[in-house]
This record gives sequence, C-alpha cells and structure tokens, in this order.
Amino acid sequence: MFTLGCARNEVDSEELAGRLTGSGWELAEADDAEVIVVNTCGFVEQAKKDSVDTLLAAADTGAKVVAVGCMAERYGKELAESMPEAAAVLGFDEYPELGARLDEVLHGKSIESHVPVDRRTLLPISPVQRQEAELAVPGHGWGPRVLRTRLDESPVAALKIASGCDRRCTFCAIPSFRGAFVSRTPDEIVAEAAWLAQNGAKELFLVSENSTSYGKDLGREHGGPDALEKLLRKLAAVPGIERVRVSYLQPAETRPGLVKTIATTPGVADYFDLSFQHGSNAVLRRMRRFGGCDDFLALIEQIRELSPDAGIRTNVIVGFPGETEEDLQELERFLVGGRLDAVGVFGYSDEDGTEAAGFAETEKHSADTVTERVSRISALVEQLTMQRAEDRIGDEVIVMVEQVQDDEVVGRAAHQAPEVDGECLIEGDLELAVGDFVRCVVEETEGVDLLVRALEVLP
Repeated sequence: MFTLGCARNEVDSEELAGRLTGSGWELAEADDAEVIVVNTCGFVEQAKKDSVDTLLAAADTGAKVVAVGCMAERYGKELAESMPEAAAVLGFDEYPELGARLDEVLHGKSIESHVPVDRRTLLPISPVQRQEAELAVPGHGWGPRVLRTRLDESPVAALKIASGCDRRCTFCAIPSFRGAFVSRTPDEIVAEAAWLAQNGAKELFLVSENSTSYGKDLGREHGGPDALEKLLRKLAAVPGIERVRVSYLQPAETRPGLVKTIATTPGVADYFDLSFQHGSNAVLRRMRRFGGCDDFLALIEQIRELSPDAGIRTNVIVGFPGETEEDLQELERFLVGGRLDAVGVFGYSDEDGTEAAGFAETEKHSADTVTERVSRISALVEQLTMQRAEDRIGDEVIVMVEQVQDDEVVGRAAHQAPEVDGECLIEGDLELAVGDFVRCVVEETEGVDLLVRALEVLP
C-alpha cells in the first residue's frame, strides 16, 4: 500500500490495511505484491502528478493496481479512462468492502469505476442529523474489532477526530470530495487512542479538515463549543500517551477557552497550527474567510500571554486573484509581527470546481507574477523563522526521540509537528531510544532546526 498526501490519508491507509488484513489479505513489499493499493492525493496539481506517477510506477511492478483516496474520489471514471494501467478506481463508498473488491481485481473481474458526486449533498444540512446518516466516511466507525493496522513503528500516530468541512473557502475543493463536516464521538476517539498507545504511540497528532468545528454535530451530550477542549483533556489522560498535538485550527473559531486548554494543559503540546492563509482583510474576504492582520496578531498575543514559548505555524496563499501590492504589504506586516515558527507559502492556482477558478481572468495574476510573489514572501519567511529559532537558544525543551541511527539522534520539541516543521538534533552522552522524552537545552540552530544537548531522560 502506497500513501500520498496528508496525515489524514495516512490514517485512512491504516484503516484500509486493518480492513484488508481482517478479510484475509496480507501486507507485502511492492516486489512481492499481487495487488498494490495507491491512496492518492487530489489537493493541488503537484499532488495529483505525484499520485499519477506513483500509480504508473506501481503498474511497472507487474502487480494489479487499485487507486483509492482523494484523487480517485474526486475524478473517478475520468481518472480510470486516462489511466488504463489501473485495474480499478474506487471511491470512499467502497472502503467497507475493499477486501471483496481486491478479490475481484485479483481474479480479473471488471469493476465499474467510481462516478464522483459532490459529497456534501450526501449528508443532511443540519450537522446534528449527520451522525445517523449511513455513509462511508473514511476514518470513522471504530467498532468492537480493530479497524486499523499500524504501517510503521513511529512513536507518533495521527488520529482522526473528524472528516469533511462546512466552510466554503473560494480556493478550496476539498469539501466537494471529502464531504460535509462529521465528528467522531469522544468515546470512539479515546478508544482508538488507547489502542494506539498499546501499539507503540507516545504522541497523538489529531487531524481533520477543521478541528475547531469538532463536536458541533454531536448534540448536547458530547458536543458544544468546548467539545475539543474536553476531548484534549481526555486524550492527555490516556495511559501511555505522553503528548497530544492538534492540527488545523481555524483562527475565526479559536476561542479563548481552547487557547487556554492548548497552552496550559499538561500533556497537550502548546502548539497552534492556525490556518491564517493571508494577512489582508480584503484578500481574506475574497477567500470567504474572516479576520485580518490586527485580529490575527491579537490572537497570537493572547496565545503568548499564556505560553510565551508556544509553537505557532500557518500556511499562506499569495498571488490570489485581486491581490494588490498593498495586500502583499499587509501580509508582510502580519508575518513580521507574528514571529511564527513555521510558514508554508503557496502560490495561487485555479482548482477545478472552486469559486475562485471562476473569477474574472482580468483579476488573476500571471504565473510569473505569482512565482515572484512566492519567492518574495518565502525569502521573508525564511529570515523570520530562522530568527524565531535563534530566539530559543538557551531555552529548555522537551524532545521526543524519533530516530536513532549511528551517531545521529533526531527528535521533535513541543513546538515542532511531524514532517512539516523543523526538528531537534540531539547531542550528549545519554543513551537514548526511540520514544524517549528528553529534557534538553538549545545550544545552536541550523535554519529552523535546533541543536540541543540532552540533560536527562524523563520517566
């Protein structure tokens, strides 16, 4: 099984692996596999290209290839027609019976390709009615038997708390193929967290399309505006779990109570993955988002009043239709004032089916202009994030060891999320193992990475 894209897809792959092993299939290396399942990503053009390249490489092994995941769900029959190398292109609704579909593929049966629909239309408009709907939602439905197989031995594990999104950002196609927002129940999530702890996880990385909406569809018993706060405290208390980290917070929905919970709860990383997207009020309105530079800086100040060393990361889109030089300067003002730890910089491009793709061509910037603006903001971000890392020299940090190889020991502090942020290079005379939590002092930096000296292994 090959997985592309985000941590949400990684969770889906482990669910599919659990379903397949439960129906008699065995995971194998690619060279020995009879069927290769490629969990595709359909987010942006480069991700789509990577998915196609992986499908073609899988076909070169001689195995039968099955495409699942976001690109398969989003394009379905169109993808199948353009890629005869794939034996089947399956949507999310086939996940519960994936073992049976692979049996059919293995025996040469022709499977009708998935026909895409706007998955938002498959669930009730009212969030509280969605829990009763019968619809395949990847990562949901944790039952009395395990529906997940860990695909690596990492001490960090992604844990899905919800799927889909009810927002209508003009640049984003994800809700159309991931569907409307659906929370998982706290009991289901905590049960999976306990299972992950029993299977080697020390840190939980909570993922969804919009974590700050968690619980809005769960009714009075489990829902409410503080549902995520309650969930974080429950997960931090799971035996064996040392650190809980939540991703993808919407700034407009990040309430003071949630800020306090993340910043001050023992066992919860004081880490804020906030989807700001821009700093200009005018651009954000065209994106159908809320806030602006001053609102965002006030939220960051609120966070740092409670936790001065909290990690804060974001993504921004530059070159959005209608973006002016003044808008770009407002984004720069926000980035300078925010002193963020990590920033992903993306150039705008039209995405199929989005509102922004239909904006007037006269409002859209040329590819050269978008590239120039990406370079300009990226250079500023590199300078600012390096400075932020240097501010941590002399600080003590708690680092989870993730890799021990020869003389190199690598881990992450609380302000560093897996893969997307920097890491800690650990030095010292202590004998360290993967999964250890180590008190360290920051001595130097290499870009956004920290060079730290180990002081003690925590019990």
